[in-house]
Amino acid sequence: MAAPRLRKVGTKKEFESVIDEFHTQGYELLNRGESTALMRKKSWGSGGGHVVCGVLTGIFTLGLGNAAYAAYAHFNAEQVMVKLDQDHG
Repeated sequence: MAAPRLRKVGTKKEFESVIDEFHTQGYELLNRGESTALMRKKSWGSGGGHVVCGVLTGIFTLGLGNAAYAAYAHFNAEQVMVKLDQDHG
């Protein structure tokens, strides 16, 4: 998995606002501290990806291939680290 994107903000108010904005866009909060928050995009894979995976592996794995694809998509989804940086801005 790649390192999370970094989003720096300059004030506590902007920190809260950015977290709310990402939450509205479908991200879930994984970890939060006083000056950092780690968020991940909620995803279980695309519909097309599930169809392709189901067609290619469905008969042979009884749907476990599709479940593995969903888990892979969920745990490797895009992550964002929001960091309060008082020197920023």
